[in-house]
Amino acid sequence: MANGRAVDVRLGDGTPCADEIGEVARTLGIDVVAREGGGAHTVVGDVALPGEAPGWMVEAAVLRALEPKNVLFLCVANSARSQMAEGLARSMAPGGVTISSAGSEPTRVRPQAIAALSEVGVDISGHASNGTDDVEGQVDAVITLCAEEVCPVWLKQATRLHWGLPDPAGAGHTPEEEMDAFRSVRDELTRRLTVLFLGVSE
Repeated sequence: MANGRAVDVRLGDGTPCADEIGEVARTLGIDVVAREGGGAHTVVGDVALPGEAPGWMVEAAVLRALEPKNVLFLCVANSARSQMAEGLARSMAPGGVTISSAGSEPTRVRPQAIAALSEVGVDISGHASNGTDDVEGQVDAVITLCAEEVCPVWLKQATRLHWGLPDPAGAGHTPEEEMDAFRSVRDELTRRLTVLFLGVSE
């Protein structure tokens, strides 16, 4: 068994197939214990996947089944995507789970990120940008969020996922278009983190 970790999968009648889940498991360095009995859906841990589950959803379900206790979100500046991910994750994660974010070249939390999360009732106004050296505790899951940049590399042992999302900073031609880009990233992070922390895939 890879690293002594395994994820229970109940295969359903539709996709995603065991091969796709197995590929995610191999990437994460874990084993899959697959059996029949998922019914209409394939079930990873406690997450019933829809028939056309995107790759990120399979990854989120597998990571959820591993029950990480310390999740770190990384991007370059720790100013927008990773800050929003941290705020949203903290609002969803169960007790006892540590959530943090950092960047390889930390700057400042963008006001648009603060505003976008405020719209959904999440307050990150007290957040500050952190460097990777500021991360405390034994991180067991790292999610990188860079798309067009070179993401920071976490050299310590951890389960790693890459969810490349576009940088909303400077997007569009007007401040409102840029704000819409922040909202779009916020909403996509919400979809993904809902699977990871709440087990809801639809």
